[in-house]
Amino acid sequence: MTDSNHGKVIVGSLQAAPADTTRLRERLARDAGREGLVDVMYRTVDSPIGGLLLAASPVGLVYVAFEVEDTGEVLEMLAARLGPRVLGAPPESEVLNEAAAQIDQYLAGRRRDFDLPLDTRLARGFRGQVQQHLTNVTYGQTATYRQLATELERPGAVRAVGTACATNPLPLVWPCHRILRSDGGLGGYRGGLAAKQQLLEMESAA
Repeated sequence: MTDSNHGKVIVGSLQAAPADTTRLRERLARDAGREGLVDVMYRTVDSPIGGLLLAASPVGLVYVAFEVEDTGEVLEMLAARLGPRVLGAPPESEVLNEAAAQIDQYLAGRRRDFDLPLDTRLARGFRGQVQQHLTNVTYGQTATYRQLATELERPGAVRAVGTACATNPLPLVWPCHRILRSDGGLGGYRGGLAAKQQLLEMESAA
């Protein structure tokens, strides 16, 4: 910008300080959420099993991602499947704050079940049936992929059950880490086998 009185270039007058930028971004996100202009809000949290990305729609918690996943790819997937308006959440985002608090309590051994509003749009068809059935495997217990297939009256769908667990949009809340191979092996886990082992050991020690 040029000062009309002195012909000088004013440097810095248009540069917001980082704190100002953060406050502006938070206000815009808050206003967008209030006006129903956001499809998904997200935030990241630290945890004993690594960083987690928590995403919520106006309906409820919709996705939990692990730090081993590519954040950009996760956000692109959410935008493609739920709507393009994806924003970082303001600090007072109630659903995400409650989700973060309950996950923290769970990982600290102070909570065994989750009580959160959920958006289940990413859990469709047979995969969705498997994923939502996971809550029947209670804290400290395990089951096999084959057992789940049998319980869902699809005994030949063991591989499909494994795929459903691998694509579970709400790990921890829907506890796919409690599902093992028939030989007792860990199988797979979107958050990595080290995280799966850590969760199982935490629950078995409680």
